[in-house]
Amino acid sequence: MAHLRGAGLRLPLLLLACVLLLSALPVQAHALTTERFTAKSNQDGADGIMGATNTRITWQGQADEGESIRQVTLTLPQGSALPADGTTVTVLDGLKRLSVPNTVTEEGESITVSFDEPTPAGTMVMLELNNARFPAEGGTYQVEGTYTTADGAEAAIPDGGKQISVTGTTPQEELAAWLNEQPWVQAWNSNKFLHLFFDPAIVVTALPAVFWGWLLALGLVAISFPLAIPLGLCWSFLRMAKNRFARAVGSIYINVVRGTPLFLQIYIAFFGLPLLGIQMDNFVLGIIVLVMNSSAYLAEIFRAGIQSINKGQFEAARSLGMNGAQTMIFVIIPQTFRRVIPTMTSEFILMYKDTSLLAAVGVMEIMMYSKTITAATGNVTPYIVAAFFYLIVTIPLTKAINHMEARLVGGRPKRRRQNALPEKTPASLSGTVGAVAAEGSEADVAQAMRMSEGFSTGPQVIADDSLGTKMRGKDV
Repeated sequence: MAHLRGAGLRLPLLLLACVLLLSALPVQAHALTTERFTAKSNQDGADGIMGATNTRITWQGQADEGESIRQVTLTLPQGSALPADGTTVTVLDGLKRLSVPNTVTEEGESITVSFDEPTPAGTMVMLELNNARFPAEGGTYQVEGTYTTADGAEAAIPDGGKQISVTGTTPQEELAAWLNEQPWVQAWNSNKFLHLFFDPAIVVTALPAVFWGWLLALGLVAISFPLAIPLGLCWSFLRMAKNRFARAVGSIYINVVRGTPLFLQIYIAFFGLPLLGIQMDNFVLGIIVLVMNSSAYLAEIFRAGIQSINKGQFEAARSLGMNGAQTMIFVIIPQTFRRVIPTMTSEFILMYKDTSLLAAVGVMEIMMYSKTITAATGNVTPYIVAAFFYLIVTIPLTKAINHMEARLVGGRPKRRRQNALPEKTPASLSGTVGAVAAEGSEADVAQAMRMSEGFSTGPQVIADDSLGTKMRGKDV
């Protein structure tokens, strides 16, 4: 029994000795634990953090009880910027702010805070790095750096599981950030009107996005307008048909389409067809709506052009043995197109501007891109950029229309000849045609030929039409 009682006492004593031995061993304590590692959003209209753009990084480290901090060094990846003059250092003892003199130095992508005296034990150190920048390529970053305790021991800063996700930036965004730092841009934006309607930094960032919308708008028109031309011709023929039923169909279609807004037609197509179970790509459906709308207007343009052709053209073509279809295809339609080119160009401009209405149904053209950027920035500048893309197409085409109209009204200007033709006798006119051809225009040649034939063959009747046919009375 005594033997068992002695063995039972030795076991607790052995355990107590082990506990005392372990407690006597030195324990390595983590003097600084990362409590916070965040960055302020620098992305317009969003909560993201962009690289190569000024932001404010906040880091907080909590020291263990009984440990004091003499120096803290934070390091960001290559390509970052940590300006020393934008760093604020705060030491907190609970909620109490302590005044601890310190020195901040910058070296590459690292920034070091050295305290003149070690911080009180168990305090929290907070660094606010203003005007800091992450690398332009973006990525996910954790805390990297070292700290030094009061006794001179140096250790790595534990990240504490804290990290910051950074979005990569484009060259346009980097240029916009650079512009925002320029004094003249800041002075420009100090005017509220200029800032809201023409912010240089937003112009730079909006241009690439609106440019893709511009290409899509041009694609819509480049596909829709050529398809609308033959369809418009068909509707104009139905409108002028002798058959009452065909004429009624053409008239109803043209009047209904021309009498309702394109915006309403877009809504009917984009929201009505899905109710019937017809699903179609927005781009393709937008082309169909534009073609159907523009063809009604082109039909009236072609009808007016055809009816403006002199009836003598039909009679002259029939006298040459052409039937009705040949007359229309080879004689009337070519002349009609020459006459309606200015009006067709105006319709092209209207179609190009009407593509903006497709933004209401989600087609990503100029206005849709501009609307998206405006909603994100709260600035009207993207709409001004969109106006620029519309004008670079409409203004040259408007100038071309004015030039064509002037040509049609005044005719082709004649070139001035260096030497006026001397008065010719009937006998010598036929010999001067070659000289006129060398010095004058085609019209001068034709006039000289008619005069020569008139004097040499006597009175004659000349029928001059757009076919270029000249028939003398004796041949008729």
